[in-house]
Amino acid sequence: MRPPRWHPPVELSPVEPAIIKRIRQAKLFVFLRSHCPTLCADPFQQELLTLYKDQSQGQPPVPPAQLALAPLLQAYPQVSDDEVIAATTMDRRWQVVLDCLDCDTPPFRTGPLVALRHRLSARQLDRRLLERTVASAAASGAFGSRQLRAALDGRGRAARHAASMAY
Repeated sequence: MRPPRWHPPVELSPVEPAIIKRIRQAKLFVFLRSHCPTLCADPFQQELLTLYKDQSQGQPPVPPAQLALAPLLQAYPQVSDDEVIAATTMDRRWQVVLDCLDCDTPPFRTGPLVALRHRLSARQLDRRLLERTVASAAASGAFGSRQLRAALDGRGRAARHAASMAY
């Protein structure tokens, strides 16, 4: 079984506008929620799916596009992998972006997050996702693309280094 494609919602759910209104200070979350469909367009998802081989055993795989957004979110506040998992069930900002609003169980675990981060890095797909995100920010004027690059790239390097030291 191969991981499924992720179909991030385009339209806001009935409860999301109120959440987004409260998280306006955290522009990255609002930006990623509104640009998920573009950032995770089919050609990019198809490339992400090539990172996985078809297996008949194990847990059902998490959609790689959904999982690939977690390191972007993780890099901004520089949180650990365990904090990422906790945020998916406790922080509505993360839940809005990752399409798991009010979930009781995390949409993924630490192992798949770490494994995907390594796969992305090995194929430079983490850089491509960062570039896609920065280009989308520049095109939309949502916020300064240079500031976004500095925040995500600098903090992302620190997070990747810390993660690699932990394993």
